[in-house]
Amino acid sequence: MRKLKNSELDRLTVSDFKGAKKTPIVIVLDNIRSLNNIGSVFRTSDAFLIKKVYLCGITAKPPHKDIHKTALGSTDTVSWEYVENTIDLIAQLKAQQIIVCAIEQAENATMLNAFFPEPDKTYALIFGNEVKGVTQDVVNASDVVIEIPQFGTKHSLNISVSCGVLVWDLFSKLTS
Repeated sequence: MRKLKNSELDRLTVSDFKGAKKTPIVIVLDNIRSLNNIGSVFRTSDAFLIKKVYLCGITAKPPHKDIHKTALGSTDTVSWEYVENTIDLIAQLKAQQIIVCAIEQAENATMLNAFFPEPDKTYALIFGNEVKGVTQDVVNASDVVIEIPQFGTKHSLNISVSCGVLVWDLFSKLTS
């Protein structure tokens, strides 16, 4: 087995990416402190052709050198928008018939392995602050709460890891 060179990966150009059919997922970053996490989410969003990333609250916006460090240019490919208030954004998303999913540990949450997205729907995945998580008012406003099952001694995953797990899982279910 031979490792492929970058030139052999057949990656989209920026203009091809912008015109490509997108995965019916939008990502909402609510009060994310780490600029590296923000950049990593952009990079994951590029990899899986995510429709849009919304940045809310204290979440920093591109251009920023610390976002660029992990985004590696994906802030130029992935569509994004800043919306100050997450609750206002949820209302806008619901008006567009987008199913709003808080990614959190909560009573009666749906475990990710038991969540099956409908192919003709668009889903908004809300990821909350690294310390406080998704706020209760955002959980209350969401259509569903999805929890990533965890089996070790820790009770949380890094936001960028959580985003990667969720996006890959939903992408694979939507494209299978």
